[in-house]
Amino acid sequence: MRTSSTKTTDSRPAAVTAAVAVHTTPLGPLVLAATDEALVLCCFGPPEAAAERARRAGTHTVDEGEATAAQRRVLDEARTQLDTYLSGGRRDFTVPMDLRLATPFSRRTVSALGEFVPYGRTATYARLAEALDRPRAARAVGTALGANPLCVVLPCHRIVGSTGGLNGYAGGLEAKRFLLDLEAAALPVGRPSR
Repeated sequence: MRTSSTKTTDSRPAAVTAAVAVHTTPLGPLVLAATDEALVLCCFGPPEAAAERARRAGTHTVDEGEATAAQRRVLDEARTQLDTYLSGGRRDFTVPMDLRLATPFSRRTVSALGEFVPYGRTATYARLAEALDRPRAARAVGTALGANPLCVVLPCHRIVGSTGGLNGYAGGLEAKRFLLDLEAAALPVGRPSR
């Protein structure tokens, strides 16, 4: 996913340092990590697990108290955009993003989400697999979405089961329902969600 306001990488660059912070939201705490240039992580779970995930991918982590001014700017921008989105005030994210913590297939999968399934709509794992030219890879798509390093920001919550049911989400099904309901409520009356 590349737009003029969103920066992502297509391969794993050299190791860098990312500052890790916890941001309280209506979904519960989200762990954020940012380099000087971009947001690399927005996930559910304990900060220690997020820092370990970053370290496994070759990214050194520091606590927010040790962040550089540039890292603080990225973290602050991510917080502001998350808060505005979660209050219904925005539909997409422009904070610079870096997918260095994703595998190549996960990177390809989550990068396609914004264009494939617009705000307020849903699609199935199978349809996303077809769009990625991997029609038999619905399960692999689910695994890739489960490893999305930028939950909420890259909208894996918009992908549902073949019957329209909510199948798994890193933040739990209540968080997924919250996000889908938030987006549906912002759509004009009479517009279908699928």
